[in-house]
Amino acid sequence: MAVQICIIAGDGIGGEVLDAAAQVLRQLSPELTLVYAEAGWQTFQEYGEALPDTTLHLALQSDAVLFGASGSPSFPVPGYRSPIVALRKALDVYANIRPTRSLAGTTPAVDLVVVRENTEDVYAGRERIEDGGNTVITERVVTRRASTRIARAAAELARQRAATRPTRRARVTVVHKANVIREGDGLFRRTALEVLATYPELDTEELLADVAAMRLAQSPARFDVIVTTNLFGDILSDIACIHGGGLGLASSASIGDEYALFEPVHGSAPDIAGKNIANPIAALDCVAMLYDWLAGHGLPHTAQYAHRLRAALAVILREGPHTPDLGGTATTQDVTAQVLAMVA
Repeated sequence: MAVQICIIAGDGIGGEVLDAAAQVLRQLSPELTLVYAEAGWQTFQEYGEALPDTTLHLALQSDAVLFGASGSPSFPVPGYRSPIVALRKALDVYANIRPTRSLAGTTPAVDLVVVRENTEDVYAGRERIEDGGNTVITERVVTRRASTRIARAAAELARQRAATRPTRRARVTVVHKANVIREGDGLFRRTALEVLATYPELDTEELLADVAAMRLAQSPARFDVIVTTNLFGDILSDIACIHGGGLGLASSASIGDEYALFEPVHGSAPDIAGKNIANPIAALDCVAMLYDWLAGHGLPHTAQYAHRLRAALAVILREGPHTPDLGGTATTQDVTAQVLAMVA
């Protein structure tokens, strides 16, 4: 089975952490074809496009994408649109999977996943300016189709997780704000609950988004799988990752029916770009998630590779070497070299 992975560094530290990821992929899976493409704020400044057609074409020709980081500005720039948002929509990778596991030896023991709808909501990009620039209208898009498939993805993931821990029933928490956003979140809530009702082996609950945020901060161990809309999922997954060591260690997978995209959550970190001190662990955990996905698509040995890689990362988190964000003095390449030695 020939498999091609498209690697898009993006901005800032994206290239540094994806170089670590590529080294691991080459060592463990030399049969994979790695191809490289450009996207991001720097690409926009150079070529006038944040996601060039050549990059999109290469991504669509590949089986999966590894994306580093995007340095999108926080102010309007004519012609610029977030390349990662555009790429998610083009690949139709509708289920954004963001796991959080507490570090070994810490309490409470947290093991949860935020399943975030990835194609609509306020990220749909439907905005207009009125009243001479004094009013901006941003449309929040919610559809039955997207709500159905994200709820089903959450249910299937909860079922898979339960199969590995027979002493704990699976629970899916539907998070919304239907008490205020009655039509949009009302549709999401109704649809999600209808889908989950077809999975009687799962426990189902619902929480308002603000309550969910508070409980994630206070008592994260109560959660198993959280399913929610795009914006709420973005916020809640960042809260959740605090219990797994913070944004610098957080990884994510965006899964669709045909493609998959894997991306560390930490962003471009321009203040440390080029200094060889970026923590590559989130990007390397993305490689483990990529191997999980490849295992589900029939590629031999990749489940074993995912296990070996996660075991190595767990030892490094416990014993080092640690980059400065974790209180150490190791470089990006120091950590990468240790991982390579441990998974050889």
